[in-house]
This record gives sequence, C-alpha cells and structure tokens, in this order.
Amino acid sequence: MSKIMPLKPRMSEKTYALSHSINTYAFDVPKSSNKIEIAKAVAEQFKVTVEDVRIAIIKGKQARSIRIGGTRKNVTGKRPDVKKAYVRIKEGDSIPIFASIDEAEEKAKKAEAKAAKKLKKESK
Repeated sequence: MSKIMPLKPRMSEKTYALSHSINTYAFDVPKSSNKIEIAKAVAEQFKVTVEDVRIAIIKGKQARSIRIGGTRKNVTGKRPDVKKAYVRIKEGDSIPIFASIDEAEEKAKKAEAKAAKKLKKESK
C-alpha cells in the first residue's frame, strides 16, 4: 500500500458555503498528485465515498518588498504555485472540517431562541 498523501483542507467562507450547498470540500494537495490518488486519499482518510474530483493549479504571484539595512534595496521574488482539489462526496456523507463553526452557529441559534422566548415572556 502506498503512503497516504497529506491533505490540507482549505478553510474559507467559499469552501464553507460549498460544503453545505453541494457537498464539495477543497484541499491543498501536492503538485505531483492526480485525481485518482486524491480520491483514494480522501476516501481513506475521512471514510467517505468520493463522487467527483476537480483540480485547479493556482500560479504564484510575483512579490516585491523593500529591504532596509544600510541602503534601501528592492527585493523581488515569486510566491509558490498551489494545487487545489475540489472533492464532491456522496450525499449523506460529511467531513468534520467545519465542525467547530457548525457548533458555534447552533449555540448562537439556541441562545437567540432563548432570548426571544424570554423577551416574549416579559412582554406579557
């Protein structure tokens, strides 16, 4: 059996919305990986059924800064390229990447409902 590929979930508002609307999760993956390897790694690591994998390679931007030390000097460089994989899993399966965010939302809803109930009770 091959070594398990390191998968780093992308945590953003966009990926959170994708995970709730179309059951798709985004991961940073090694540049040498392909769709089949990514699907196997997600299935093994999270115990879910993978339906579809899409890949995007984001080219690194040119970066420029100024080095200050004695004389000022412009320093240029390039940010690294990043390979992202969008993985859609079977309906009903889920990956607990955003579990803490979901818990916080539920807690806020409960607190809001409790406050509304208390306000309604006081207004009578």
